[in-house]
Amino acid sequence: MSKILLKNAKIVNENSIFESDVLLEGDFIARIDTGISDAHAKVIDLEGDLLLPGVIDDQVHFREPGLTHKGTIATESRAAIAGGITTFMEQPNTIPQTTTIEKLEEKFAIAAKDSSANYSFLFGGTNDNLEELKRLDKNACSGVKLFLGSSTGNMLVDDEEVLEKIFSNTEMVISAHCEDEGTIRANLAKYKEMYGDDIPIAMHPMIRSAEACYLSSSKAIALAKKTGARLHVFHVSTGIETDLFTNQIPLEEKKITAEVCIHHLWFSDEDYAQKGTHIKWNPAVKTKNDREKLWKALLDDRIDVVATDHAPHTLEEKDNPYTKAPSGGPLVQHALLAMLQKEKEGAIGLEKMVEKMCHNPAKLFGIDRRGFIREGYYADLVQVNRNSKNEVKKDNLFYKCGWSPFEGVTFDSEVKRTFVNGLLAYENGSFSTAKNAKRLTFNR
Repeated sequence: MSKILLKNAKIVNENSIFESDVLLEGDFIARIDTGISDAHAKVIDLEGDLLLPGVIDDQVHFREPGLTHKGTIATESRAAIAGGITTFMEQPNTIPQTTTIEKLEEKFAIAAKDSSANYSFLFGGTNDNLEELKRLDKNACSGVKLFLGSSTGNMLVDDEEVLEKIFSNTEMVISAHCEDEGTIRANLAKYKEMYGDDIPIAMHPMIRSAEACYLSSSKAIALAKKTGARLHVFHVSTGIETDLFTNQIPLEEKKITAEVCIHHLWFSDEDYAQKGTHIKWNPAVKTKNDREKLWKALLDDRIDVVATDHAPHTLEEKDNPYTKAPSGGPLVQHALLAMLQKEKEGAIGLEKMVEKMCHNPAKLFGIDRRGFIREGYYADLVQVNRNSKNEVKKDNLFYKCGWSPFEGVTFDSEVKRTFVNGLLAYENGSFSTAKNAKRLTFNR
């Protein structure tokens, strides 16, 4: 059994920062202590760099199967570990969609062969697959995904009777994309009347408006309260929605939780002038005031998790006019670096950042032995140099799509090494030829 001894680490874990050594043995963390020695271990001196738990990203779109010209599980999981993300949960809007148990297991088979990061998938709920959903074991995957807005075509769940039955018939976490379809369609018709096919990108947050988000998320929350379902609201993007969530009870006791994404914490509507459709997401990036309120809710624990909604498209696709340009962008390689930059700017503490990106996703989804630096836990770890300038350029991107909304940004930190289940999977721009990624298991 291989052993790796990490010396002189500055560990950020469970609301504390402390210096220690860490001994990895096989897949697991064997010991955390000062002054560890082991003659049989490979020694790596971290020289005082930060050692974080591997980031757990609860929302990615890796595009396989069916859309592999944009990205694959192989390419995007490599970009993820280069960014310190050791675990991902992938979404069901592939081709074919992950709306049957058979298609779910086909995705697991691809990941078992190709993924560099630990993996699970969400099962997609639709207007007509309730019986299949009832057959799904609560430990089979990370949860159920519902699209309550038009992001993903025929995965839109708009039958209210079916929606209530889904909420009433699963013990799993229901993760929801919340935007009101009727409001969006009315807004789009209004702006098409004004601009024809040349709608400016700056109108995107007016079309996919704060009202559309609030109507849908408040309705989903009311239904969760009525049925007792376990609801997780993905990518909250507005200030008004933050008041729908509570910080009065611990995360472990919450039945209704919330996520915010990197792009809604970083960009605002002022950035459309420069970035154009490259920052077109659903839900839309909104105002500076919305962004400030999202940060406030994140810090006061009304929002529980930070994720990416990583969703690569080709530049050719993104450079279409507004009405034809797809929504989404690649983020897994730079999400941790972006949050570390915000920490340097004083927006968030390291301990809180680790809580939202590592600890809380593990708690929220009941993931077995991940998300913390603890003896007996899987050795998913990230070494970060806090004093290494790192400019985002096309030639240092690992995304298959070959572009990033952060191009031109220089981060003040760098991911030096990433360990996945004890394997040194990424080191200074290079990847291990071996893979040690695992299918997530759950404590439910």
